[in-house]
Amino acid sequence: MTTTPAAAQTAFGPMVIAACEQHLPAHQRLFDDPDAARLLPAGQRLIVGACRWKPVHQLLVKATDSKADGLWASLLCRKRYADDKVREALHDGISQFVFLGAGLDTRARRLVAPAGARSFETDLPANIAYKRRRLTEIHGRIPDGITLTAVDLKIDDLAGALTTAGLDWNLPAMFVWEAVTQYLTEDTVHRTLAGLTAAAPASRLIFTYLRRDFLDGTHNYGAAPARHEFVTKRQVWHFGLLPEETPKLLRTFGWTEREHVGPTEYTDRYLRSLGRDLTVSPIERFVYADRPAEASSV
Repeated sequence: MTTTPAAAQTAFGPMVIAACEQHLPAHQRLFDDPDAARLLPAGQRLIVGACRWKPVHQLLVKATDSKADGLWASLLCRKRYADDKVREALHDGISQFVFLGAGLDTRARRLVAPAGARSFETDLPANIAYKRRRLTEIHGRIPDGITLTAVDLKIDDLAGALTTAGLDWNLPAMFVWEAVTQYLTEDTVHRTLAGLTAAAPASRLIFTYLRRDFLDGTHNYGAAPARHEFVTKRQVWHFGLLPEETPKLLRTFGWTEREHVGPTEYTDRYLRSLGRDLTVSPIERFVYADRPAEASSV
């Protein structure tokens, strides 16, 4: 009997939150994701179903935020931000998307496929096998334009795997790396970025990271229970950055930082206009970068 890696098991929690968001009236939702609940295991689908009742929903939000103040809203806002960036890339003509550590994310089907673009989803073998099975059960097959590829970023050749899957390195691509870097070592993060140096000019990259001053215990940011669980107890969070370090890191691998967002931007762009008075955790941030048009692919 094989054991699912701890990092692989984390794919389900964010999708529960995304699925619960769908119970809100359409005009209050941060995003629409009708497939979110369907991809979950039966037990978690029951939890999501129970959240149709407001008291149950509020209990789940409270339980989530007890680990890190504002964690629930942070997960929702980062998904909305990634959706927006994918839509922008589609609007600007990018026709291939790579979702690194895709988990149960549904952007490939709900955003990319309808636009006629291609998606390449990578993740640990356990997650890819689960997602392949659920997509086949739900749709009868893997939807057109979506390629699922098992890749362990710690040991596998990412560029080689994407080439085999059919990615055209001569064309611009968008790489989406959401909620993954904290589960990797610094060497693996650098190795992954190095694997993307062949990306064509005008390619785009978005990735999240956890603040290093949170991971090392310098500041708790209202998230001491989360740090105890994921850093001290389970030891699955490893890598972090400080906001001022991201431009240099990206330049090292041929990317130029264009935008850096966190609680303030999420509140101003999304929550305030929806009339949602939610606290957003500051422990995680999102970065958007691109490869300058004059760059040459490696």
